[in-house]
Amino acid sequence: MLLRPLMFALGAVCTFSYANDLVENSLDAGKVSAQSKPVTLLGQGVKVGQQAPNFKVVDGNFTPVTLNDYQGQAVLLSVVPSLDTGVCSIQTKHFNEKVASEFPSIAMLTLSADLPFAQKRFCKAENIDKVTALSDSVWRDFGQNYGLIIKDMGLLTRAVFVLDKEHKIVYKQLVDNLSKEPDYDSAIDALKKL
Repeated sequence: MLLRPLMFALGAVCTFSYANDLVENSLDAGKVSAQSKPVTLLGQGVKVGQQAPNFKVVDGNFTPVTLNDYQGQAVLLSVVPSLDTGVCSIQTKHFNEKVASEFPSIAMLTLSADLPFAQKRFCKAENIDKVTALSDSVWRDFGQNYGLIIKDMGLLTRAVFVLDKEHKIVYKQLVDNLSKEPDYDSAIDALKKL
């Protein structure tokens, strides 16, 4: 019976220690808020025009997936705090139902810190079949490499990136308020220019 509280305590210590090791994303400081309060983003920020950093995440079966797995393919990265919330669900369904079919040659990825089990359940329940859900819950590599980890929450901030076939960042949108949906039209315009 003592094992569970001990594991929880160790997990909390590891998470706290991990968060303290990350630098603040100074590139995007002050650009995101939650409930009218600014949030601090951790990790390295990225800019339009730079080569997209590689990352290591897992799919619904805990199989590692990297950006390099999409070599030679343009990629849309739809980033959400948690698929189990209303706006994140709407964002993921929008890209799955309204955008993916218009751009079948572009890899559509949704990334969150949700556990793969939760992502898999969500995708099955909501018929998400054109967008691939990937979890940053294991290594936090994606969030760290793109500067998207929300300090003291352990979640990723809402964002959309478009990468060309060479994985150069051609579009970046940090949604300024966590409770708002992204500007889909400007993301679609970036996809049309590829």
